[in-house]
Amino acid sequence: MRNYFWAVCLLIFASCSTGQKPAKTLAASQLVTDGKLWSSLFHQKAAEYNALCYQAYNIAKQRVDEAVAIGSNKPLAVITDIDETVLDNSPYAVHSALQGKDYESATWYQWTEKEAATPLPGSLDFFNYAASKNVNVFYITNRDERERKSTLNNLKKYNYPFADNEHLILRQTTGSKESRRQSVADNYNIVLLIGDNLSDFSTLWDKKSTTERNNNVDNAAALFGKKFIMLPNINYGGWEDAVYGNQYNLTPAQKDSAIKANLRGY
Repeated sequence: MRNYFWAVCLLIFASCSTGQKPAKTLAASQLVTDGKLWSSLFHQKAAEYNALCYQAYNIAKQRVDEAVAIGSNKPLAVITDIDETVLDNSPYAVHSALQGKDYESATWYQWTEKEAATPLPGSLDFFNYAASKNVNVFYITNRDERERKSTLNNLKKYNYPFADNEHLILRQTTGSKESRRQSVADNYNIVLLIGDNLSDFSTLWDKKSTTERNNNVDNAAALFGKKFIMLPNINYGGWEDAVYGNQYNLTPAQKDSAIKANLRGY
């Protein structure tokens, strides 16, 4: 027994002296908050993220040139989302995650009232280029009416074109953007749809499962880079909602369980 006791003591001492530590097990709710910090780091510091934004807007510029060259009986227009398509809100995700929180409407309103979101790389140049070609820009966003003033002020701060009430179309009764897109299509020839979420393009991706979302992307593959311009967003979006089964009342622990259940390892 005495030899066993000393053997255990030696093992503990050896572990401490070599700096070995037990494997970390993520606590409940840590995946969501730590994940938002990691994804925000990519948004804020990765040159690759900037490159993807520039790539998207370079392609968009080519499509505008093509549409202008062809001409149209209706005025031309581009429809764009705002958050993570035009403006960068990653500081909000960082602020929330450092407090151990995910998205909350109350804190989101506090963030948008600051009018502190900054332009995504390439976005300001593109939209002003489109305007110079007499292409209207409509901002269709799921920000709501109480955010109208702060949203317009944030866009005007950086001189985005068409930052006015006519061209800012906020959420009223539903998160689906289809009826709002159609209202623009009634009077304009829509050249492009630009967004960071597939639901910015079509109802094909409104509240669908992960499998349905991927299948519909495969079926619509020819439209990406032609009619649909996709911006990267690994912080949040329909893809995350699908992981949670499009349920919006899950606890942090339930979200973490859903994330683990959807990951593929070896």
